[in-house]
Amino acid sequence: MSFGIKIGLGLAAVAVVAIAVTTFQLPPAKQIQRGYRGLGMVQVFHPASLEKLQASNVSPKADDPQDPSGQPSSAVYQNVQVLKDVDSNEFLRLMNSVTQWVAPTEGCTYCHDQNDLSSDKLYTKVVARRMFQMVGAINGTWKSHVGTTGVTCYTCHRGNPVPQNIWFNSGRPGEPHGLTQEKLDKNVPSFTAGSTALPSDVLSEFLDRGDEIRVISTTALPTGDRHSIKQTESTYGLMMHISQSLGVNCTYCHNSRSFFDWDQSTPQRSTAWYGIRMVRDLNTHYLDPLAGTFPHNRLGPTGDGPKLDCATCHNGVYKPLFGTSLLKDYPELGPAKEASLTPPAAKPQ
Repeated sequence: MSFGIKIGLGLAAVAVVAIAVTTFQLPPAKQIQRGYRGLGMVQVFHPASLEKLQASNVSPKADDPQDPSGQPSSAVYQNVQVLKDVDSNEFLRLMNSVTQWVAPTEGCTYCHDQNDLSSDKLYTKVVARRMFQMVGAINGTWKSHVGTTGVTCYTCHRGNPVPQNIWFNSGRPGEPHGLTQEKLDKNVPSFTAGSTALPSDVLSEFLDRGDEIRVISTTALPTGDRHSIKQTESTYGLMMHISQSLGVNCTYCHNSRSFFDWDQSTPQRSTAWYGIRMVRDLNTHYLDPLAGTFPHNRLGPTGDGPKLDCATCHNGVYKPLFGTSLLKDYPELGPAKEASLTPPAAKPQ
């Protein structure tokens, strides 16, 4: 065996070990049965990974409630446009909490001009105002997904001015591949699609544009059926994204004997159905329109603004912050009175 071949085999062995160490988890693993026996309806958890997730999903302690002043915030502070009816003392408590949730290092001046707190000079204040409206819409219009647990600013931000899990349009057109084919954004392993070679721009397809999610056609013949293999691959890419965003297996929502059948699926599938439509709604009604508000350095490669996906709130666990609710301590972030969005149909189709 030549020296070059030996070197090549050695490098290959090192590569295999590196992939194994960085990709696979060593035993033991724990299983939780969530369905009928023999159907593979189990969730697999790795104790070491779960400990890390628990440490990174600790909800902060709520500030103590304040005695009411008897005056609404709009009567005490200038240019209050969203939380007008909140008691001024409680309003100040909320602002202090939001500072710790979003910009603990930068402080109040991350959103406010230190010389004029009422000014809209900083783009961050304009964005924050719209985010308050978005939180109210989530807690009101989208109870079908968030239930009574709801969300607060901390659900996504976790002490960061910019949430860790955001995304932009990729801006990568289909590249030539062979004589008559294109890559179609495939064969470029993407973390979004579970580090697979499935289409990597699935978030734009399903969580912004709102393309139909479909694997099995609804008609026996191709007449009128536009559900393609590419659409199926994109759907699998989205499922990979949801799986890793929530830290669960496919059987968290689907029954392995019939992934398509709603009657054999778990209740979590309906919750996820609403969640997908909630994310679409938030991106198209709240985040996409803010692209013109953000400075150039906060935009993506195609000039679009930041958007959210399932990982933005979930951060690797099946329920954000393992189901801990801060909303009960900050009811002023509850359902918005002026909710203008229409929820989806009550029965998923």
